[in-house]
Amino acid sequence: MGQSEAWSSVLHSRLERGMVIPAHPLALDANRKLDERRQRALTRYYLAAGAGGLAVAVHSTQFEIRNPGVDLLEPVLRLAAEEIDAAKLDQLPIKIAGICGPTDQALREAELAVKYDYDLGLVSAGGLQDWSESQLLKRVEEITAIIPVFGFYLQPAVGGKALSYSFWRELAEIPGVKAIKLAPFNRYQSLDVVRAVCSSSRRDEVVLYTGNDDNIVPDLLTTYQFEVEGRQVTKRISGGLLGHWAVWTQKAVQLLQAIIEQREHGGVISESLLTQGIQITDANAAFFDPAHAFHGCIPGIHEVLRRQGLLEGRWCLDPNEELSPGQKEEIDRVYEAYPELNDDAFIAAHLDAWLTA
Repeated sequence: MGQSEAWSSVLHSRLERGMVIPAHPLALDANRKLDERRQRALTRYYLAAGAGGLAVAVHSTQFEIRNPGVDLLEPVLRLAAEEIDAAKLDQLPIKIAGICGPTDQALREAELAVKYDYDLGLVSAGGLQDWSESQLLKRVEEITAIIPVFGFYLQPAVGGKALSYSFWRELAEIPGVKAIKLAPFNRYQSLDVVRAVCSSSRRDEVVLYTGNDDNIVPDLLTTYQFEVEGRQVTKRISGGLLGHWAVWTQKAVQLLQAIIEQREHGGVISESLLTQGIQITDANAAFFDPAHAFHGCIPGIHEVLRRQGLLEGRWCLDPNEELSPGQKEEIDRVYEAYPELNDDAFIAAHLDAWLTA
């Protein structure tokens, strides 16, 4: 039986302990066509770096892969699945497929994800700003009949929609919802999700992951506690499904391992972890370009991967997606300020093999 055909306690336990899940970028050539060799090399890099899973066909992969005439949704899902299978790892990485659009489209994309044995569909309200919360919940219910769902609070700045506490409370009660990614880049909205899950009857079944690239380390170190029906309920954000972790991934794996050890052994939270968290947020500001409403977030990721040799250029499907003014200099600055955060040496040692295997 393929992993997508059943949600096992083993998969739940692995997800709950915590893992690094990069949001997979799209490798293009100078003609803005798929560069299959480098697309495969990216997947090999993430697996070699120790990622516990991959999220493919998500925001970092560019939503335009679905556009008629581009038609890259199936190829990127297939290539990642093939590389995961070919790696023959002792523990198969969890495969997560982005699922977008109105219900009919979303169901077709869910079927495609199942075809390539993906474990979860990452489902957001992106592009559906006019939909009611009840319509969005019904859409999720229909998707869960095909594939287990990883809910996704996508920030409005990149196409998401502000959603209420009640929405997340009801979403958590849907049996096919196995996890939720919090990525509103907003403390109040993130808290709504955690409190809603803690108040639900499925609080122990729904795993939380951070997508808040501006607050990664604090999200992962915090124990949330709420009083629910007269008793204290606690919950953690287990791991991260992040565009930021599409770069410097080996160091992200080391960071999460240190955080897991901190969580499992208890004691005073390491000040060095908190300091590193601020450094990571500073680097993320350079990569994600909040100074220009995140316009350069995907080119920023591409620029780092280009410098490391994994990508040939920064090209996006939309020619207007480029680095913002001053963004290149900001990336220069954080590279110089925090050399311990990059994994350039790791990539340099393996790049030729990833590109030629």
